Amino acid sequence: MLYTQALDALLELAFLEDIGSGDITTEATITSSQKAKGILSSKSDGVVAGLPIVEQTFKKLDSELSFQSLVNEGDTVNPGTDIAEINGCAKTILIGERTALNFLQRLSGVATLTSQFVEAVQGYNVRIVDTRKTTPGWRALQKYAVRVGGGDNHRFGLYDGILIKDNHIVAAGGIRNAVQKAKEAAPHTIKIEVEVETVDQVNEALDAGCDILLLDNMSIDLMKMVIQQVGKRAITEASGGITLERVKAVASTGVDLISVGALTHSAMPLDISLNLHHI
Repeated sequence: MLYTQALDALLELAFLEDIGSGDITTEATITSSQKAKGILSSKSDGVVAGLPIVEQTFKKLDSELSFQSLVNEGDTVNPGTDIAEINGCAKTILIGERTALNFLQRLSGVATLTSQFVEAVQGYNVRIVDTRKTTPGWRALQKYAVRVGGGDNHRFGLYDGILIKDNHIVAAGGIRNAVQKAKEAAPHTIKIEVEVETVDQVNEALDAGCDILLLDNMSIDLMKMVIQQVGKRAITEASGGITLERVKAVASTGVDLISVGALTHSAMPLDISLNLHHI
């Protein structure tokens, strides 16, 4: 699911910034022998993502805690839906509460927003994909949440895909030069994508032999014209200014991919709480 090493490092950082040298409130008020049950419950409609991370958060603090998911990853929940149950040392549950909720709420928010975009383009042969506009350190998690919400992942970083953007074009001396240099340097397994804004740039990129065209901030009418012109010569991706209100119109142009930065940089956390019960 996720790179274990990266997740472990992120958890350690989260514990360091939140717990620090210890939870002085919990240490002062709760005995080590006290047992409790914690119930994670949704307070709003959404799609759940991050349950395996929540379990690992609590188990990393105390391997003797028991964790039981009450819904499946990717399930839709409503206000009042119980999501998971944690049983064991009351102290540990309280100490891990905020860290666990931070992961669960934010990842569920990403999955929820992604599912809304995916639902909006139902019936069109198009995929909703994410971008690199992620929270530093959270990329693998947020891209995982996009998949849980029904979306797909674009490149993970600068290392696994060539995307020639406007500043690359300027620095390389034009689209043709940039594509030629990329072809010379890239292995045969890597596709070359070029960001274009005008019909002239589309033609230059196609003539240079690019594999994917990123149609940047184009109007619906221009996008339709370009996609008809391109045909099957390249994969097309729409990007820039993609909103829930506009995404269906973008999908109707016949574009192959729609990349949405908002999936990871603007998703609102799902409202989830943890309530403690004596056992």
